[in-house]
Amino acid sequence: MDNLTSNIAVIGSGYWGKNLVRNFNTLGALHTICDTNKTILTGFEEQYPGVNTATAFSEVLTNSNILGVAIATPAETHASLATEALLAGKDVYIEKPLCLSEKEGLELNVLAKKQNCVLMVGHLLWYHPVVLRLKELVDAGELGRIQYIYSNRLNLGKLRREENVLWSFAPHDISVILGLTGEMPESIRAQGGNFLHQNIADTTMTLMNFSSGIKAHIFVSWLHPFKEQKLVVVGDKQMAVFDDVAPWDEKLLLYPHSIEWNDNTPVANKAEAVRVVVEQDEPLKAECAHFLDCIKNRTTPRTDGEEGLRVLKVLNRCQESLEKEQQIQVTDTSSKRDFFLHESAVIDSGAEIGEDSKIWHFSHVISGSKIGRKCNIGQNVVIGPNVTVGDGCKIQNNVSVYEGVTLGEDVFCGPSMVFTNVLNPRAAISRKDEFYKTTVRKGVTFGANCTIVGNVEIGEYAFIGAGAVVLNDIPPFALMVGNPARQIGWMSKHGNKMDIPLVGTGNFTCPFSGDKYTLHDNLVTLVTA
Repeated sequence: MDNLTSNIAVIGSGYWGKNLVRNFNTLGALHTICDTNKTILTGFEEQYPGVNTATAFSEVLTNSNILGVAIATPAETHASLATEALLAGKDVYIEKPLCLSEKEGLELNVLAKKQNCVLMVGHLLWYHPVVLRLKELVDAGELGRIQYIYSNRLNLGKLRREENVLWSFAPHDISVILGLTGEMPESIRAQGGNFLHQNIADTTMTLMNFSSGIKAHIFVSWLHPFKEQKLVVVGDKQMAVFDDVAPWDEKLLLYPHSIEWNDNTPVANKAEAVRVVVEQDEPLKAECAHFLDCIKNRTTPRTDGEEGLRVLKVLNRCQESLEKEQQIQVTDTSSKRDFFLHESAVIDSGAEIGEDSKIWHFSHVISGSKIGRKCNIGQNVVIGPNVTVGDGCKIQNNVSVYEGVTLGEDVFCGPSMVFTNVLNPRAAISRKDEFYKTTVRKGVTFGANCTIVGNVEIGEYAFIGAGAVVLNDIPPFALMVGNPARQIGWMSKHGNKMDIPLVGTGNFTCPFSGDKYTLHDNLVTLVTA
């Protein structure tokens, strides 16, 4: 391994981090171990002579020799640590889960792309040779049509207090089930028991329904008399069993059972299990090596940030079902909607999306918002809450349309333009009851990076140039540039500058479209089109 492309700092070297330390050291890529516990670091210095240690994350961020970080700290710290590392230009590996909040997960994915950094999540089973072989069998149709998947991850092991068993055990199984089915579930039902602590589930059962008809369940518990890690995939041709506790040569078995109907009665024909030979390898070592390979070759990880976000979405719906004790509908299914939704986008319950609209990567439509027909919502867009977007609008990348803003039909919002709805914001002072309203009429164009300060109305077909800062109402068809924005002309409905004076009276014809306009009282009006 080329050490120039593989200097790794492991952040957090406790229960699981010590395994990352061991594997990155074996691969010749371990540069620094970062932990707040000096005693632990002293032990590592003795175990790995020559390794660097640090008690402050800032030491890692400022070290230009460190190209990547592997984060194995509590889940609530993942988002902040990964954000700092990405901003410092470091490639990032995060132990599962990606983070706790879908919003933070979206932001991490966007930031990684912006920084051109690798973002990888530690969903270990996708580096297990047996799981990879099972995926090959499923994709090749060896099991036939998949009907049912169940996974048991049970143990009387390490009991946690910072997270429940769902978040501790289930991410691995969710990741594998999503990968094997190739789809997100339509609905989820989870229930569990809190036996050791009234607020922390020790055991949970999750049922997932997929639009393809596949059913799946995940049973996880850390209050079980014996260790079991078993995944069963039932197809209409064969059944596969992955038993990670079994000896290596028995970890993957195929059962070519069949069902025959005799006088309208199903009869099971059992067959002997067939062992599937898989070359042995340590999954964690393979996972660490994959991260190093992605750093070196600038390739997308098998379990990248988007895959991590999908798993996080399912985890959050499971948690919601667990708390509400009811089935939760997963909104990002494509089988029953009449608009396009990228798998990384989020639509909250209570939001409405019009027919034939498209919502792209990492965008979020918040509850109470209404998106019209045939809209195109770009990457990393936030809309809402309680925002109305008219038919035919196009909102480019990195735009936030906050509460108080209303967009008419056919509005174009250029990349990274800004709407504000508070004139005097303070982080420590809530001003939600002071939101200003911004009304945008039909056909308006906002250039890239322009800023619209709240409490204004933008007249129809006005054209706001790139980088302009709008402080006051804008008349229809006005062409505005500068900071603060000033009018330099008039724009036609078709987006062409017209030879009309700023003041005066008269009738004019657009040479590009032939449309008729009139100037009266310093306002332009479209007469015929």
